[in-house]
Amino acid sequence: MAKKKEDPPPAGSPAWMATFSDLMNLLLCFFVMLFSMSTMDEAKLKEVVASMNSAFSVLSGGATSIGDGILISNGVSQLNELSEYINSTGKTADSDSETKNIEQYDNDPQGLKELLEQQQLESNEAMAEQVEEEIGESNMSDQIEVTFTAQYVQLTMKGGLLFDSGSDVVKEESKKYLDKVGTILTKYADGIIEIEGHTDNVPMSSARFPSNEELSDARALSVFYYLVDTTSLSPQNMKHAGMGERVPIADNSTVEGRSKNRRVEIRIYNDSL
Repeated sequence: MAKKKEDPPPAGSPAWMATFSDLMNLLLCFFVMLFSMSTMDEAKLKEVVASMNSAFSVLSGGATSIGDGILISNGVSQLNELSEYINSTGKTADSDSETKNIEQYDNDPQGLKELLEQQQLESNEAMAEQVEEEIGESNMSDQIEVTFTAQYVQLTMKGGLLFDSGSDVVKEESKKYLDKVGTILTKYADGIIEIEGHTDNVPMSSARFPSNEELSDARALSVFYYLVDTTSLSPQNMKHAGMGERVPIADNSTVEGRSKNRRVEIRIYNDSL
């Protein structure tokens, strides 16, 4: 009996080619999608991400989904920056908000100045509260007064606390106050620290100090040297000056007023401003 003749194989490409073609199409679609993401409008992307973060508290510091390095071409490599932006959205929310607030005053210089001064005032108020708390814990509030402005936080020490009349030598029993002040100042060592000496209007005349100008300057310099010798403060970030009787804070016609005017002021300029 003759064998039945087998049917010939179908004409065309092998069967594996169909699967391979599907795979190539999927890869092509994938890379087209990546490229389209890399060229989207950055401003619109930031608005979308910020909106999602504000409304749903998402994207607030999770892990990045795309590793470092160039993926495919320079365009697709921008996805690394996108990933970093999404990763840090929660951390930069406050700074972004402040930037937007400042941008609102692009055409209003006076308004911008007032906004910055308010921010500085709030920052220095927080610093002053912290300094005052530390001084209170050391039971020195009656000897050291803490005040603040938009430019600095100020510690005022009575002249009689630190020096004998007509002298620029720090009293031994008063060094504990300067030690505490020095400990506080080291926490703000990156900012500028200014030391000013002040006197009352009673004329000063001696072989060492011909006037109140020389006396106030010598007292500021004594505090400067003491802090430099006993702390890690850098002299490069410190200033000292004698103001004599030129900047009174009380009435020199009374004993109490003259006592207040004899003082040493130490100002801490906030380095974050």
